[in-house]
Amino acid sequence: MNTGLLTAALAAVERGWPVIPLQPGRKRPAGHPERSCPGTGRCVGGHRTPEQRATTDPALIHAAWATRPYNVGIATGPAGLLVLDLDPLKPEEPIGAPDGAASLQALCERADQTVPTTYRTRTARGGEHLYFTAPASVRLGNTAGKLGPHIDTRGWGGYVVAPGSTTPTGNYTVADDAPVAELPAWLTQLLRDAPQPTVAAVAPVRDGSRAARVALERECDVVRGASEGGPKGRNVTLHRSACKVARFVAWGHIPRHVVEEAIQAAGESTGLPPAECRTTIRSAIDWVLRAAGPRETA
Repeated sequence: MNTGLLTAALAAVERGWPVIPLQPGRKRPAGHPERSCPGTGRCVGGHRTPEQRATTDPALIHAAWATRPYNVGIATGPAGLLVLDLDPLKPEEPIGAPDGAASLQALCERADQTVPTTYRTRTARGGEHLYFTAPASVRLGNTAGKLGPHIDTRGWGGYVVAPGSTTPTGNYTVADDAPVAELPAWLTQLLRDAPQPTVAAVAPVRDGSRAARVALERECDVVRGASEGGPKGRNVTLHRSACKVARFVAWGHIPRHVVEEAIQAAGESTGLPPAECRTTIRSAIDWVLRAAGPRETA
């Protein structure tokens, strides 16, 4: 028996959170999928999902974790939780693109709110889970990217990996043992109602050298035309285009604020949130200004 994993499961149950066994060293639920359900045992009346099999019964937990070193999953819906899952950047994503933490910060700034203080855990890949008490008045499910790039949520129909679990990429640990806060009303509203895209007017570029103006107008067209890959794909395009035009800022051929305002408007016209656009554009330009060398001459 892995006493650490058993302890992790019992610690979640002490908080009133039903748990499910996850495959040892992995994040997927243990047990059979619906397509191969034998219809016997606990499934005699029909396939039982991991959420339906979640339990707070110490005897069942002891029996399960005595057989294999299962990781621990917390069934968020039955636990009365809504968890924000803030993912880190993937290796293939551009440097300076917003990760889940940056996207949440931008979301809070746009709503004139602070990042809530609540119970947090650190995920194996370096992301974070922020735990909130779900509102009783609405049944919140899972979302992917609805609040911003690299922000997912887990509610009814979902689960999160509990601290104490381990995978080949790392361990899940407690990052802040603060009390679990109630989900702020403004976040609840955002999860109930999909945010509407903001369409901003695009002003003509009147400042900078001719080459810089042409490059800026071309990249603004690229940003406005980005439609594939969802919000994350549009953000990647925004970052790439900002980097291309930032060279002219570094060479002194066009003012920085002209570039920021034009690409900001182009980014917002695609439905990306204003704060997210600002963060992406500024990080791109800052990176180019640090790395750019003198312009090559013929």
